[in-house]
Amino acid sequence: MLDTRPLERAMLAAFAELADGPVADLGCGPGHLTAHLHSLGLDAFGLDLSPAMIALAREAHPELRFDQGSMTALDLADGVLGGILAFYSVIHMPPDELPAVFAEFFRVLAPGGHLLLGFYAGDDPEPQEFDHKVTLAYHEPSPGLPALSRAPRGTVPAPPYVQYSGRGDGTTMHPSDRRNTR
Repeated sequence: MLDTRPLERAMLAAFAELADGPVADLGCGPGHLTAHLHSLGLDAFGLDLSPAMIALAREAHPELRFDQGSMTALDLADGVLGGILAFYSVIHMPPDELPAVFAEFFRVLAPGGHLLLGFYAGDDPEPQEFDHKVTLAYHEPSPGLPALSRAPRGTVPAPPYVQYSGRGDGTTMHPSDRRNTR
C-alpha cells in the first residue's frame, strides 16, 4: 500500500523520527503499518479489536507483537508510549465516543509523546456516517476532529499531534487545506 503513497510514507517517517519510546499502532488491522514502523527503527506493536485481523497480523509478521483489544480501554500504564498511530481506525468510533478514546490516548502517552491520526474529513459541520468495507465509518468535519479538543486530559498534557485526512475519494489532503475539496 505504501509503495504508491509517498505522502503517507513521509508522514510515517517523520512520526518515526519524533517518537521517543514504544509506539502503539491502534486499530492495526493486518499489521502492515506496524511492520513499517518497526522497519523505521521503532519499538512498535499493534492492537486491534478484531481477532481475525490480529491473526492475520501475527501470521504476516510473527516477529512483532500484536494484541487483541479495544482502544477505549488500553491495557497499558499511564505515560508509557512515545507515540500512537491511529491511521483510519478512529473513523469506526461513533462521534460521541471519541472524547473517551482520546482521553485514553492521552493517558498512555508520555509527556511529549506524539499522536498521528488518519481520518476522513468532510465539509459537513457534523460527522457523517458512510458504509466502509469493514464496518460503519464517519467523515469528520474539517479541520479535524472536534472531539480531540473536548477530550478530558486530567493531569496528562495534550501531546503534539499531526492530523491527516483523506477525502474518501482516493485523494488526500491536510485538514486545513479547504481548497479544491468539491
